[in-house]
Amino acid sequence: MTLGSTAGRRAGTAAAVLAAAGLGTLGWGVLVERNRFTLRRETVPVLEPGARPLTVLHLSDLHMAPWQRAKQEWIRGLAVYEPDLIVDTGDNLGHREGLRGVEYALEPFRGIPGVFVHGSNDYHGPVLKNPFTYFTGPSKVRGPRPNLDTAALNGYLEGLGWLDLNNTARAMSIKGSRLEFLGVGDAHIGWDHLEKLPGAMDDLRENVGWADDPTGPDPVTIGLTHAPYRRVLDSFLTQGAELVFAGHTHGGQVCVPGYGALVTNCDIPREQVRGLSTWEHAHRIAYLEVSAGLGTSIYAPVRFACPPEAVLLTLVGSDFSYS
Repeated sequence: MTLGSTAGRRAGTAAAVLAAAGLGTLGWGVLVERNRFTLRRETVPVLEPGARPLTVLHLSDLHMAPWQRAKQEWIRGLAVYEPDLIVDTGDNLGHREGLRGVEYALEPFRGIPGVFVHGSNDYHGPVLKNPFTYFTGPSKVRGPRPNLDTAALNGYLEGLGWLDLNNTARAMSIKGSRLEFLGVGDAHIGWDHLEKLPGAMDDLRENVGWADDPTGPDPVTIGLTHAPYRRVLDSFLTQGAELVFAGHTHGGQVCVPGYGALVTNCDIPREQVRGLSTWEHAHRIAYLEVSAGLGTSIYAPVRFACPPEAVLLTLVGSDFSYS
């Protein structure tokens, strides 16, 4: 046996091992991890001292197709946590008939207060495209795409008792806490009308039911955006936001163990692509909660080192301690 033939066999063996590892990784991401639904828990001290804790369920990026029964059943099961508030940061739909799956998944939460904003996939269905373009920078919406029934989605979510926050502001009281909400349309496609927020917040604060009751607690201001672009986060903090919810990033979707997300699909720092962190702007600071979401495009059904998630936040008083 010659030296050349030995080296060739070794190279062939190495290539076979790498190919097998690659197929195994792909199989894990497609068949296992994208269906390994997880619940992340966080505690956020933003309420008035002594306030009763509030349980908030954050849902994002369902990308629902009607046949995704396991995901639908898992979401339904979250009702056991008896949330006081649902926060939905968009991209609920992932197929022309996706609303059927969304309705089945969310029905147990009917009557629970909620707020929502939309992502682009609540308007336009997914299209087949080269998945590697995702690693070249934030994705773009190009050309004609299937239209989804956004009006029917809005009707269903509002029928559950949830407030539409796309480029507007609303308010509610829960368990004695006063909550101000402001939200924007999907910044990823330029539908975030930030110029509307100051007027919306002024109108809310002048006309809200507690405006004439100075004896109550100070309101907590909460922002919602599908895509956490810097301009949106900065604008929310300018309006006094103390907590911001976002989705869109999928937590990177494909991550490297020990390194994390390769991309964010927007312009926030890579280390803030998923989880609870803080955002600072103009000498102000707020908690930033970014969900990795529960779904993927039906044309890119893979996750790696980034399982799908819902988030259960407990909002507590600023005097909260772990003692």
